[in-house]
Amino acid sequence: MIDHARDLASVREATDRLLTAAAALDNASVAEPSRLPGWSRGHVLAHIARNADALVNVLEGRPMYASSEARDADIDRDAPRPLDVQLADVRESAASFQATGDRPADWSRTVELRNGVTDEAARVPFRRLIEVELHHVDLGIGYELEDLPGDFVRREIDFLTDRFAGHKSLPALTLTDDQGRSWTTGGGAQGGPVQVTGPAADLVGWLAGRRDGAALKATGGALPALPPL
Repeated sequence: MIDHARDLASVREATDRLLTAAAALDNASVAEPSRLPGWSRGHVLAHIARNADALVNVLEGRPMYASSEARDADIDRDAPRPLDVQLADVRESAASFQATGDRPADWSRTVELRNGVTDEAARVPFRRLIEVELHHVDLGIGYELEDLPGDFVRREIDFLTDRFAGHKSLPALTLTDDQGRSWTTGGGAQGGPVQVTGPAADLVGWLAGRRDGAALKATGGALPALPPL
């Protein structure tokens, strides 16, 4: 069962970790490339801030973004800002998201995200947690997939395997981590079942498009290329 209050607390903790780590940067390093192709660290920080605003929109019943073009333009606009402005924006937008989440609300209601995707309102804090945790890794400042909280990794694998379930380009897949936990996904294409095993950090990295799967072992077929998220 989704516990939105617990997830809101986890978002607060993850945001504090990110802000503390990013505070050690300087203006020059903010302008350097992140681990995301074509994005500087400034782009990543700007996206984290604008995503908080967007999820406030979702919780308050407005469109998540005015348009995909407006979303991208806002990130490009904000990316070159100096470090102190970036950190203040992340902090203030995060506080706005937390305040919105702390208000009494019907958390069982359905909300709309991007591209017509809908979800239960109670899952929005976890979606925010995904953004904060994975983009902290994307900054490339010493926080790695192996540093992610174990419960978050398990839930993110749950989330992503559910998202890829039945996908028309993927054979049936069974994923097993180094603790013996298993997930099934894919199954919309011929072939398989392919057994994929490896450390949980590498599984979540592969599913989330942060690692190429080289550390994973596939039997029963080749490790497939995952479609974009």
